Amino acid sequence: MAALAVLTPLVDLVFPPRCPLCGDALGEQGGLCLACWSRLVIPGEPACSRCQRPLGEAVGSNDESLTCAPCLAAPPRHDGIAAATLYTPASRDLVLAFKHGRRVGLAKPLGRQMAARLAALDGEWLVAPVPLHRWRLWRRGFNQSALLAREIARAPGRTLLVDALVRTRATPTLGGLGRNERARALRGSIAVSPARKPRLAGANVILVDDVMTSGATSDACVRALLRAGAARVRIACFARVLDEALPHA
Repeated sequence: MAALAVLTPLVDLVFPPRCPLCGDALGEQGGLCLACWSRLVIPGEPACSRCQRPLGEAVGSNDESLTCAPCLAAPPRHDGIAAATLYTPASRDLVLAFKHGRRVGLAKPLGRQMAARLAALDGEWLVAPVPLHRWRLWRRGFNQSALLAREIARAPGRTLLVDALVRTRATPTLGGLGRNERARALRGSIAVSPARKPRLAGANVILVDDVMTSGATSDACVRALLRAGAARVRIACFARVLDEALPHA
């Protein structure tokens, strides 16, 4: 750590800290300027007691029994969703800079914001990222969800289990697909690593992803974890797409 502190001024001299969204100068690496942070939309209250989906001020209550229509229609298997932001142009640009722009240094501020939304969790928790297929991992060079999971696992009582889940087959890019199409594309593609099944039995698990769109990917992961004997699975994502923004084909 001391060596890193010594090198920081040199790194800042060669690569001046800049906001990844607007390019404005920053005081230190790996963050956003105040103007860009203010563009992010943080999920508020009241929210669904099952999935933490914001319900809007019209509900007029913070009753813990409030449940959104999707959860009433199909009660979720998971133990709740902690989203750092809602999916907006600002959060989308940030995710694209992180994942496709290879700005891996963004894992720290994004992961910290996700960890803050998780708040205090009782007991011990394993932290498992949504997996990438090996060919996609090879092309990209990193699993963005694993980098976020590493940051979330820094909190006391949390242990990173980066290989808890595996992609058993490659799936097409899900962008542009509707809810049902995503579910069909993912069917049978995610499983628990056989070597990790004993560790998962009876465990509490935080499932980490960068963006939660239709929930098809996280649902496949949750299903695999529960089949392996996990006691509870809580989902943490940086950006969450609300249901009304999704096609249902």
